[in-house]
Amino acid sequence: MRYSHMERKGMLNKMKLLSQELLIKTGPVDHADWNYRPLLGLISRTRFRLVRDMMRGRRFHRLLEIGYGSGVLMPELAQHAEELHGVDIHPHTAAVSERLEKIHIHARLHTAHVTSLPFPDGYFDCIVGVSVFEFVDDLDSACDEIERVLNHEGVFLVVTPNNSSILDAGLKLLTRQSANKDFGDRRKNLIPTLLRHFSVVEERPVPRVGASVLRVYTGLKLCRRAARGVTEAQSPHPLKRAG
Repeated sequence: MRYSHMERKGMLNKMKLLSQELLIKTGPVDHADWNYRPLLGLISRTRFRLVRDMMRGRRFHRLLEIGYGSGVLMPELAQHAEELHGVDIHPHTAAVSERLEKIHIHARLHTAHVTSLPFPDGYFDCIVGVSVFEFVDDLDSACDEIERVLNHEGVFLVVTPNNSSILDAGLKLLTRQSANKDFGDRRKNLIPTLLRHFSVVEERPVPRVGASVLRVYTGLKLCRRAARGVTEAQSPHPLKRAG
């Protein structure tokens, strides 16, 4: 299902996020409040705009957010889904659901790990993960499981921070958080691992120009390899950048 031109234009003008007053901290790396800080919030919210842009105004039957945290992105995702689901390892599903219901958003939230998703095969038309897979140790198993629950025509939207010592220094200055402590070396292997399991429909780097060491985030729109008939031999240039 697709929105009309006017509906899509209205959605692009405003990003809907859970208000700061409704946020709860669900774990040590749940930094949803960063989205509301000066400067840092402007940078952090770029991740969500990447997801919205890669959806291109499409409305999905079933959409799953992996690592929904405090539900900060759920209001935006609800505009793109007839049925909205979320999984996270934290146990605060009831508290997050209660806060979402206050703004009339019904999401089916589950406590589960991405390597063991409680859904049947081919269940989702769209799966979203924003700044989450850099925390997953067994990413190959996670990709296998995502591929299992994604239907053959579905899309998998990923936004991940770049691996850059310059940006890590900026993060430490703004937040006093250590990226190396949070991510270890998982960022180095994240995109190569994703490309072993999925085909790239679109890549959106932020910023779009400049040296890769200055890249803040990478947005990837992925699909199952079988859906496009793409193999490694057929795809010598796996990343297709948005124009």
